[in-house]
Amino acid sequence: MKGIKAAIERLPSIFRYLMVLGVVIFISFLFPNNLKFKYKFERGRTWQYEDLEAPFDFAIKKTDEEVQADLDALDKDFAPYYDLDTSLITGKKKQFQTAFQEQLQTVSQDAQFPDVKRQPQRYLNYGYGFLDKIYEDGIIELSGEHTDKGKDFVINILSGNKTHKQTLENFMSVNQAKSVLSDDLPYSELSEPDFLLPILDELISPNLQYDSALTTKLRDDLLATVPKTRGMVRKGEIIINSNSLVTDESYQKLISLREQYEKQLTESKPRQWIFLGYFLLTSLIIGVFMLYLRFHAIDVYKSSTKILFIFLWLALYSYLVYLVENISILSAYIIPFCIVPIVIKTFFNARLALFTHIVVVLIASFLSSLGYEFTFLQILAGIIVLLTNVDTREWTRFFYSMLFIFLTYALSYLGLSLIQEGDIASIDWTVYSWIFLNVLFTLLAIPLVPLLERFFGFTSAITLVELSDMNRPLLRDLSLKAPGTWQHSLQVANLSEAAARKIGANHLLVKVAALYHDIGKMMNPEFFIENQSGKNPHNDISDLESAKMIISHVTEGEKMAKKARLPKLLIDFIRTHHGTTRVEYFYRNFVKDHPDMEVDESDFRYPGPRPRTTEETILMIADSIEAACKSLKNPTEQDLSELINKIIAGKITHGQLEESEMTFEELEQCRQVFKTVMKSVHHVRIEYPDEKKTEAKETKE
Repeated sequence: MKGIKAAIERLPSIFRYLMVLGVVIFISFLFPNNLKFKYKFERGRTWQYEDLEAPFDFAIKKTDEEVQADLDALDKDFAPYYDLDTSLITGKKKQFQTAFQEQLQTVSQDAQFPDVKRQPQRYLNYGYGFLDKIYEDGIIELSGEHTDKGKDFVINILSGNKTHKQTLENFMSVNQAKSVLSDDLPYSELSEPDFLLPILDELISPNLQYDSALTTKLRDDLLATVPKTRGMVRKGEIIINSNSLVTDESYQKLISLREQYEKQLTESKPRQWIFLGYFLLTSLIIGVFMLYLRFHAIDVYKSSTKILFIFLWLALYSYLVYLVENISILSAYIIPFCIVPIVIKTFFNARLALFTHIVVVLIASFLSSLGYEFTFLQILAGIIVLLTNVDTREWTRFFYSMLFIFLTYALSYLGLSLIQEGDIASIDWTVYSWIFLNVLFTLLAIPLVPLLERFFGFTSAITLVELSDMNRPLLRDLSLKAPGTWQHSLQVANLSEAAARKIGANHLLVKVAALYHDIGKMMNPEFFIENQSGKNPHNDISDLESAKMIISHVTEGEKMAKKARLPKLLIDFIRTHHGTTRVEYFYRNFVKDHPDMEVDESDFRYPGPRPRTTEETILMIADSIEAACKSLKNPTEQDLSELINKIIAGKITHGQLEESEMTFEELEQCRQVFKTVMKSVHHVRIEYPDEKKTEAKETKE
């Protein structure tokens, strides 16, 4: 995955713009190729435009209720079709003759049924006659949907190529035919009718059965003839006057005009102009979005991977709306738009999450047929996501956020429906089932976060929490190999976290970064004063070598972090926590001992870069303050305040904050937090001369 990310990042910047252009073209092709009716109207609302004249003749569509009433009336008089099997009687007679002979052969050696043995033909003739009678009348097997119909229910009898109508009273069921057999046989002139009863009973079966396929086809053909329009509006006729109420009648005329307008004008206009219109609108929305990224999310704008990640959401949700709009049984309300702000906020910040969500919804609104209500509900739900501070790490808060999202959808839809319909009985309550599924699908944000994090190489709060575990290999080794540095890192983490919380920065990120920022000291822990308990090894080497040893904890830390596959986000803290400052103590000693030598400052300067984000800036200052304040013996509050002021002023003077996003207001808030927290610091450190207190201990750390 990291290889893919690296390959994307190596692409020339022109490819970022090509990606954006590709998304614009892809979305533009999803839009419908018909013209849009330029008037917006709702039943029961005032017509806000001038008097509207019919631009051409058009038929008035019936309402759905009117069409359904016509269909019900026609369907009520429709008679289903039953096939009469006229050939069945022949087969039944043959079966009867065979069964009769077999049973007669069976009783031939017994004394039973002597009359049958004497005159078998008489019994055969009776059986033939009975079969002719019942099958001529017809034995029907009713379809389940017709079993509750009365005897006057009419059906079509299909016999060969001929059809005639009959009522159900003219037919018997199998049970009725068997009852007739058991009732008639005892009153026949036969002496031994019991001989025939079991034989004939087995032969009774329906010869009139429901033809589902033919019935369905003929019913559909008949229902298709129902007219869907009533009356005409002639060209030049006033459809509705300005400022008048949109009544049921005028509403039907307006939707009839809209349908014919979009159909006729689309057929007469070149479709490339429609595509161009959608392309321009999409380009405008995405162009404004790119400007926002250029000036307010520069790190995203300059990263091909992040641009790809952001714009994939635009393409994905546009395609989802396109699919749902082309599936009649679905509603666009089922699409979980709130996943976008949840995921974007997890990896970036709330402001970018909201802006991305709005852009996604605006584009989706062009593709959806649900109107401004859809746009309103989706944008409002996205705002609620950010106001509830949804967090995929905390299940309780996450599910509360889902509840608030559902309530937002539900109450907003209820309010809009009451405005439109005027009463609660006319509200389409099925929308709430789509809203419920929407919120249910929003839960997919939980598994999506780690999946997207791994694929795009981002760092989520979930990963940061995992990396803060003290049993992680790097942290465990740091606590064992360099316990003094470990204690320093813990103090810096607490100090940084407090400052970040105060100004609303990512406190979890800066806390975890502080735990790892000095891992490079594990390579030579004894060269750093917090780990020394005896002889100082710097006494045996030159100032230049000491400076290189101190500086190496940054480069070695970077190597160790990469080997341990720490996120790049944390590696940046390791590289920037000293910026491009000098190892002041050894630099001054070297200059003092070599007054005639031209000193190359780069040998005593950290490689940098300087901190860029607010969080990196907090860590740099907190690291210096924690190290320097421990050099004070029994400091007073004034001592701490003056030292912290000097350290911050030194960072500004030496240009270490020039590339930082931190504002002066945020810096001042952090200054006060640092002073408050450092009042509780009591560790004894080697005291430096005043001129060196602000930098010496920081650089040695």
